[in-house]
Amino acid sequence: MTNTSLEPVVAAGWTRRRGAAVSLVQQFALIPVIVVLCVVGAFVSDSFLTLANFTNVGQQVSALGVVVVAETLILVTGSMDLSLQSNYGLSAMVAAWLVAPVAQFGLGVELNPLLGLAAGIVVGGLIGAFNGTLIVKAKINGFILTLAMYILLAGVQTGIVSGHTIYHLPKAFIALGAFYFADLPVSVWVAAAVFVAAGLYLRYTRTGRALYAIGGNREAARAAGIKVDRIRIGVFVVGGALAALGGLMEAGRVVAVTANQGTNLIFTVFAAAVIGGVSLNGGRGNMLGAATGVVLLGLVQNILALAQVQSYWIDAVDGAVILVALALSRVVGGERSTE
Repeated sequence: MTNTSLEPVVAAGWTRRRGAAVSLVQQFALIPVIVVLCVVGAFVSDSFLTLANFTNVGQQVSALGVVVVAETLILVTGSMDLSLQSNYGLSAMVAAWLVAPVAQFGLGVELNPLLGLAAGIVVGGLIGAFNGTLIVKAKINGFILTLAMYILLAGVQTGIVSGHTIYHLPKAFIALGAFYFADLPVSVWVAAAVFVAAGLYLRYTRTGRALYAIGGNREAARAAGIKVDRIRIGVFVVGGALAALGGLMEAGRVVAVTANQGTNLIFTVFAAAVIGGVSLNGGRGNMLGAATGVVLLGLVQNILALAQVQSYWIDAVDGAVILVALALSRVVGGERSTE
C-alpha cells in the first residue's frame, strides 16, 4: 500500500481521535469550574461546605435536572421543546387537581395519590406526543409550535384552578420531593437514576445511538434504515413524561402546586444544557455534561443566595452564564450557529 493510499485512513483515524478528545474535554470541562465555585462558596459562607447545604442544593436542582435530561434528548435529535416548562407545571397541576378535594381547589374526585401521580406523567407524555406528531408528521416549525403550546398550557394550568394553589396534598403524592432515603432526598435519587438511565441508553443502545445520527444528518439516518419519524416522536413523548415527573418532584418539594409553577424554568434548562456541551444544532451532547451543567447552575444560585444577593441580580448572572457557555462551546467544540 502506497503512502497516498494510506492518507485517507490516517486522516479518518485522526478525525476520530480528535472527535473523541473534544468529547472528553466537553464532558469534564466544567469540573474545574465547579471546584473553583466550591472554593468561592467556602469564602462566602461558613455553611457552604456542609452536608446540609449540599443536600439542599441537590433537592433544589433535582427537578430541574430531570427536565434537562428531557430537553437534552430532544436537542440531540436536532429539535427543541419550549413547552416543557408549561408541561412541568400543568401535568403536576392536573395530578393534584384530580387528587385534592373541592375545598382545596381540586376537581373533587379525590383520586388515589399514586394514580394521580401516574395520571400526571401520562398527561405529560400525551402533550409530548401531540407536539412530536405535529412537528414530525405535519411539518410544523418546532420552535413556533412549542412556543404556542408553552403559552396555551400555561393558560390551562392557571385556568383549571382559577389561579389558586392546591395545597395539603397527601403524603404519598409529595413523596417524590419531600421524603428522604438513606439521608438523601428521594428527588436526588430519582434525578440521579434518570441521568444514569438516559446516559446508558444513549451510549449502549442502538436507538440511543440513532438519536445522534438523526441530529447529525436526518436524511442520512433515514437512508441508513433508521426509523427517523418514529424515534423523533418517541423522544418528544419521553421528554414530556420526564417534564411531568420533574413537575411532580417540585410539587412534592414545596408541598403544593401553584398556578405559576415552572415560571422561567425553560431558560435555566437551556442554560444547563448549553453549559454542559449539548449542541443546539443537534447530534452532540451527553448526560455527564448536562449533569455538570445542572450542578454548576445550582452552586451559582446557592452561592448568590448565601451572599444575600438580590433575586434580580441572580437572573442577570444566569444570563451572563449562558453567554459565557455559548462562547466556550464555540471555542472548545467548534459550535456554530445555523443562522
